[in-house]
Amino acid sequence: NLVSQGNGSVFTNLKTDILKNHVVDVPTLSEQRAIAHILGTLDDKIELNRQMAQTLESIARAIFKSWFVDFDPVKAKMEGKQPEGMTEEIAALFPDRLVDSELGMIPEGWSPIPLSKMANFLNGLALQKYPPIGKDDLPVLKIAQLRSGKLDYDKLASNEISDKYLVSEGDLIFSWSGSLIVDVWAGPKCALNQHLFKVTPEKWATKGLLWVAIHEHIDNFRAIAAAKAVTMGHIKRSHLNEAMVILPSIEKVQNISGVLDILIQRSTTLKAESNTLINLRDTLLPQLISGKIRLNQPEDAAA
Repeated sequence: NLVSQGNGSVFTNLKTDILKNHVVDVPTLSEQRAIAHILGTLDDKIELNRQMAQTLESIARAIFKSWFVDFDPVKAKMEGKQPEGMTEEIAALFPDRLVDSELGMIPEGWSPIPLSKMANFLNGLALQKYPPIGKDDLPVLKIAQLRSGKLDYDKLASNEISDKYLVSEGDLIFSWSGSLIVDVWAGPKCALNQHLFKVTPEKWATKGLLWVAIHEHIDNFRAIAAAKAVTMGHIKRSHLNEAMVILPSIEKVQNISGVLDILIQRSTTLKAESNTLINLRDTLLPQLISGKIRLNQPEDAAA
């Protein structure tokens, strides 16, 4: 309404009189407070979830570094000590000796495994070649949407793509170009765009282990991408072959890394809950402010 009353050949301007004469309907002060309380409570929960998810992910990364990089449990057992922060059953899966290797000293019986052997890295489609058809179209997951965790429903693709290019809540996604990000998708079903890998762990590996392992190499990947940057820096599949993770035998991997999977799954659940709350907040906001939804007893609601 205000824009329609503006004038100006280069920039649209509003005269002060237009603003003075523009009438805005507002709820009573008590209802305003009730609305603010409802929306503020949602915002508080969303922020709490974000902090909790971030904490869980930090714990997962710290555990991975301690167990799979610094080998603290092995070093503790070498000194005749019980490894801290784990059950006796998990501690028993770690050896009590380090041996020499091409990558330095590693736990006895463990081996370097490239990231490329731990999962299937499926590159997305050039979805501009699959325009929407007007029925059951899919929102497109690009790097920007992975970063924000929110889809843009103005960017759609046909649903007539192979199911393997569909992304669902819980899928591990790694952007290998531009902004290198790795995260578990916590949003609704969408289509995988190019420049993104959908990472499906091998049967012996876990999603949590892959999430942390890729994070362990992400700074190096970003440095490689930055060195190649002309328009958009990127990494190649060969870099996944060169990125090593020191792991025990396949039989022991899931038992040792199970705690990582639990932490990352919990983080994903919190993010998904936040997405639901964000959608609820964004739906309620205009309806509460416009009066389409009224609070019958605002004082009670605020309390």
